[in-house]
Amino acid sequence: MPKIYGVMEKDLVVMHILGDVFSGKLRAGDRIDRNELAKNMGLSRVPIQEAMVQLEHDGVIVTRYHRGAFVERFDEATIREHHEIYGQLNGLAAARAAADLNSSIVERLDEVVEMMRSATDAGSFQEAVGEYRRVICDAYAGPRLSALIRTTRSFIPPDFWRAYLAVHAEFVASYETETDAIRRHDVDGARVANMDRSTLLATIMLAELSQRGVIKVNVSLESGRPLVAH
Repeated sequence: MPKIYGVMEKDLVVMHILGDVFSGKLRAGDRIDRNELAKNMGLSRVPIQEAMVQLEHDGVIVTRYHRGAFVERFDEATIREHHEIYGQLNGLAAARAAADLNSSIVERLDEVVEMMRSATDAGSFQEAVGEYRRVICDAYAGPRLSALIRTTRSFIPPDFWRAYLAVHAEFVASYETETDAIRRHDVDGARVANMDRSTLLATIMLAELSQRGVIKVNVSLESGRPLVAH
């Protein structure tokens, strides 16, 4: 497997396994053959094991003594739980920003939101979203909170950003709402903006996974909200 400059081998393995899970190639309960993975990726066992440790820490796999590594439960409830945690963590950092606002921070957030508005491809949109969260985390999140936010963010495969870009206007409006709440020192508003956005993220991911035939869900992207099955 060709190396990607600036990406650790362990992270390549993590992305590979997550890609297999989100494509349905790996299903809940499937065993991950570390030797086969090392052979197919052209890597030693060291980055493979490092990836297994991270994935187990992140709740993606579970290792069983003398039996190996297995894909954890991966269903609608799992996806919703992940996004709920993601919203709560980012909401905590955003609430801190609203409570103790630095004027230079909100000016930068305004600039990044403008970058989101002008984004025309998934890559630039993803970069703008990452920059928005980085600005807040650098100023208001400690090392533990920052690490947890990075962990939840890494759960999203890069190709999903194309699906998120399909509802670009709703995402931009969401970040405008969060920025406005921070500017007005609205702690609850900043927190709620993140929770609402995470609900939208979960809905889009579930719809995409359903379309791929990975998991069965009852969602619709109409208005960006889940609908009750008929």
